[in-house]
Parts: sequence; structure tokens; C-alpha cells
Amino acid sequence: MIPFDDPRLTAMGLLAETYAGISAKTHQSFATAGLSEIDFETLIRLARSPGQRLRMSDLAAQTGLSTSGMTRVVDRLEREGLVARQSCATDRRASYAAITQVGTDRLSGVIPQHLTDIETWFTGLLTPEQLGTFLDALRTIRDAVRPCATAGAETALPEADRRHADAGTKLIPAE
Repeated sequence: MIPFDDPRLTAMGLLAETYAGISAKTHQSFATAGLSEIDFETLIRLARSPGQRLRMSDLAAQTGLSTSGMTRVVDRLEREGLVARQSCATDRRASYAAITQVGTDRLSGVIPQHLTDIETWFTGLLTPEQLGTFLDALRTIRDAVRPCATAGAETALPEADRRHADAGTKLIPAE
């Protein structure tokens, strides 16, 4: 007999339902700013990275897109003036995507509503202790299933800071 009430199935179902629900609640603020969810994710990752740029391959790894998929996203964002490509001084084959001032301005316009959405539909529903435990659990799972989620950030950080670097932590080297 298949255990349909297995808590592992419940965990996956709850995770999927929660993500879909939060995405639906935050979609409008992105749409109002003229951004898709992947546009926002790309811009926020660039804005929070050292030098506000990432190698294209690292950006693709962080977002989970293929390199060709990320190229299409960056092409579109570049046409809108939100991102600029920069060549790599040490490797002619590599290039960087960097957020522009226009991209920073667009991101700055959506962040206040996005933070309100996050507080309303996610973090504000948890106590500080619940949130801390939840974030620790998410990092543990993320590190196992998406080890490239912080690709390109770890080389700019001392070892102690690398353990905490993720899409939710501003990447600033320790002094």
C-alpha cells in the first residue's frame, strides 16, 4: 500500500502551495514596475553582488536558468537599459552582467511594495524565532539541492561570510 499521508508528501505539497501563493501575491508589484519574476530575481542578484555584477555563467547558476536562458533574459534587460554587459579583463570568453543606474532605479521603485508584500504574506506571519529556524532550514535544503545558488559570490568573501551568503544576504566582505 502506498502511504498517501506520508509527511514527506505533505512537506512538498505545502512548500509548492506556499511558493505559488506568495508568487501570486507578489506578482502585481513586479508587473506594475514592468518586471517579470525572473527580471526581478536577476536585477536583485546583480544589485546585491560584489561590484553589482556577476559573470553570466554564475548568474545563470544562481537563478537556475541555462546559460542560453540567462542570455535571453539579459538581452531583454539590456534592451531596456536595466543591465549592461561588461567584458572580463582576464578571460575573453567570459562576460559579466552588471546592473545599470536605470536598473537600480527600477528595482528601487519596486522594493518598497515587495517588502510590504513579503511582510504581509510571509515573514510577518512568523515569530522572529520561527523565521530564524525557517531560514536556517531553507539554507540547509538550498545548499544541498542548489549548491550553485551563490556562485560567483563566494570568491569575494572571507570563509566566515561565505557560510551566510545567499540571495537574502547582502554580500559585503567583512572588515
